[in-house]
Formats: sequence, structure tokens, C-alpha cells
Amino acid sequence: MLLNRQRRRAVIAGAVTVATAALGIGLSTQFASAQAATLRAAADAIGKDIGVAVAYDQLMNNATYRNTVATEFNSLTAENAMKWDATEPQDGNYTFTQADAIVDFAEDNGQSVHGHTFVWHSQTPSWVQNLSGTALQAAMVDHINTVANRYEGRVESWDVVNEVVSDSNGAMRDSFWLRGLGEGFVTTAFQTARAADPNADLYINDYSIEADNAKSDRIYTIAQGLKSQNLLDGVGFQSHLILGQVPSTMEANLQRFVDLGLKVRITELDIRLQTPADGSELAQQAADYERVVNICAELADCSGVTVWGLRDGDSWVPDVFPGYGAPLLFNDDYSKKPAYTSTLNALGGDGTEEPTTSQPATTTPPPSGSGCTATLSVQSPWNTGATYAGTVKANQALTGWTVTWTWPGSERISNSWSIQGTLSGATVTGSNAAYNGTLAAGQTTTFGFNITKADGSTASVPTVTCTPA
Repeated sequence: MLLNRQRRRAVIAGAVTVATAALGIGLSTQFASAQAATLRAAADAIGKDIGVAVAYDQLMNNATYRNTVATEFNSLTAENAMKWDATEPQDGNYTFTQADAIVDFAEDNGQSVHGHTFVWHSQTPSWVQNLSGTALQAAMVDHINTVANRYEGRVESWDVVNEVVSDSNGAMRDSFWLRGLGEGFVTTAFQTARAADPNADLYINDYSIEADNAKSDRIYTIAQGLKSQNLLDGVGFQSHLILGQVPSTMEANLQRFVDLGLKVRITELDIRLQTPADGSELAQQAADYERVVNICAELADCSGVTVWGLRDGDSWVPDVFPGYGAPLLFNDDYSKKPAYTSTLNALGGDGTEEPTTSQPATTTPPPSGSGCTATLSVQSPWNTGATYAGTVKANQALTGWTVTWTWPGSERISNSWSIQGTLSGATVTGSNAAYNGTLAAGQTTTFGFNITKADGSTASVPTVTCTPA
């Protein structure tokens, strides 16, 4: 059973306490040294989600991408892997490989999942669009039931319907859903989702509703009706914004939805600008991000903010708006933009340091060995700790692996991802997680962790041995 957001955080914390107690790692140290250095720690401290939309291929195959997602964010949204075309491309032929992997990753790293999306006019297979009447409704009900049942208790909240209002005059969008089922399809979708997963928070999600305008007025009317039937928990504001155009009425507009007894959430935040960007544009972008995140941080019933992509190069914006881009918090080399620092400030973190322009990366040469080799590298150091990335390479087919090293100084692991075992103390013995142990010869996989370093000296990179399971 899925718990509400506050209880879920408490249960996660309790679970980590149990898991880390056996390793001698207390929760009091988990992320403590990183509170001035990560979005995740700052958001955790104020009880908010800071999320990111993730791409399956990048998450599975890019170690730096994976480690950044795990370190900087406490909530994940699948960019595409939970949409209808990804989960049910043919009638009744469900495939959950990508969605399962993202949910598994989130659980392994203590992150919540915001599901996206059950019902949308786009990225829905043609076989669905060609249906009408009772056949179309049956397909919708079956799809919601199947997906929601699979992730019941694992996905904290869902965008049930997405983009159902037109861009002009507040009319309903002229979609195959509206033509085939009439406006009642929205209520049916929420009724089905509520019955399938009664404990998940259910959202209606749309763009260009940040301001008090005709489109947000129509969403407000829909929300009133759904709320009166106990079918709606929140409203998602996509917030695909243009530089310098954060609406002046955004605070008041979100507040009126809160006054209905609903949660609000910034679900797909990006702020696009004309490229190439200059320093003044990046400064304005940072100010815009800070304002939006501040609105959520200061609103008790705002559950969180999700940025729609990790790096600028991961964004959908340039493909849809030629000449525009650079809308996110990280550059393509994973260096932090001014918008990262302003977002950290808005979450209450220490964003006074200048954004990094490149990542330090100190690596150890792999030791000899016939079965597998492993390396560690320092990704993000700070005064009393650092984030490390580890890589395991299979020199033969593996069904599992174990890595071992000894810290030369006061370094101690405070939290980790994609690795398990005896991680406390000076000597570390870690093994693969359930999903990254099977490797073909020549393949690599990754893990990561944060350390505390009490004496404040430079983080060291010990030699690692790797042994096949």
C-alpha cells in the first residue's frame, strides 16, 4: 500500500536506519555533509520533492548521468517509459522493461516516482486512436488498471490525464478522446485510477496554466468537479517557460487551487532562451528558476518541482522551438549552470559558491585480474566530503561481482547507490545490486556513493580489487 508523502518519507528514513545500522552508518550523517552541495539534500530538509525527468537509455548506459540523477534528485519521472506507446504498443501486449528499470533504480536510491501519464492525446498508439465508444473506453480502463496495478505502492503519484484543455478560450482539446467519448472520459479516467490505486495521489496535468487565464480557469472548473467526487488530489503545472516570462500571477493562481484543498506541483519545468546564451541570459534564467522554485518552497501544499531533463542536450526544446534551447540546470558536460545555484538557494541550500565549470575526475588505474576490474573517481568534492563514481568492467561473463578497498584516511561512506554490502568502516566490501551483476565480457556497469571526511583533507582514490561472484 502506498503511503501519503509525509509518511512515506518517514518509512523510507526508517528503512534506511535499519539498513545502515547494520553497517554502522547513522541517518544523522546521511547527506549531512552534502546539504550545502546538492539539490536533493536541500529539498529533503524542507520536505519537498526535487525531481528530474529521466531517459531510460541514459540511466542504464551513462554512469555520470546515473550518478548525477542519484545524487541531486529525490524524485524521478519517466520521460517516456510510462507513456502508452511505451507500455502497450499493441492491444493487450504490455511491456514494462523500461518502466520497471526506472522504478527499480528509484527504489534502490531512496527516490519517489511521479508517474507520467495514463491518458494523453499524444504518444498513444494508432490502434487506440482508431477506436471509439465502448471499445475506446474499455481500452482506457484496461490500460489504467493494468499499469496502476503493476506499480501500486511503488509509484507515489500519477498524471492521470494530460493536456486535455485547448490553448485558446478554455475549451476542451479536440482530441480523439473527446470525439470518441465526450468530456466524460476525464471523470472515467480518474474513477478508474482511484479504484486501481486508492493510495496514490492523482493529478491533472497541463501547460500554460501557470497564470490566471482562460486555460487555467477551465482546469480550475474541472478540478472543482473532480475534487467534489474525491477523485483528484493535485494539479500539475508543466511550466515550460520562456526566459523572463514567469507569470506575475503565478503565486496567486497556484494558491487558488490550494484553496480548493488540492496539492500543486511544478511537473515539467524548463526555461528556454535563444541560443547561444550569453551571461546576462543565463543570469536571467537563474533568477526565473529561483522565482518558480521559491513559489513552491514557500507554499505548504506544493509537493515539489520536477525539471524536465538533466542536461541542456537532453531537452526536447530545440527540436520543437528552433533557435531556442539551454533550458535546464546542467550543461552537457554535467557542469552546473547559474540556474542550478539559484535553484539550490530557493530550496534553502548554500548556493553561494560559483557554479563549477568542469568536474574534477581523479581515477585509479585498474588492478590486474582475470575476471573483472574496477575503478573509482571523485566526481564532486566539497569541504567535508565528496561524491564518487565507481565502474566495474567484466573481462569475462559475470553473474555478479564484489569490489574491495581500504580508505587511507578518515573517508567513510554516508550513502550509496547500485552497490550493497559492508560499506562502513575503513575497509569496504561491496557487491552488485540485483540489476547490475550480470555482465557480458567487455561490458561495464557503475555504482556510486557519497563520503564524509572529518579532517577536511583532499578526498583520496584508493586502489580497488574486483572479484567475480
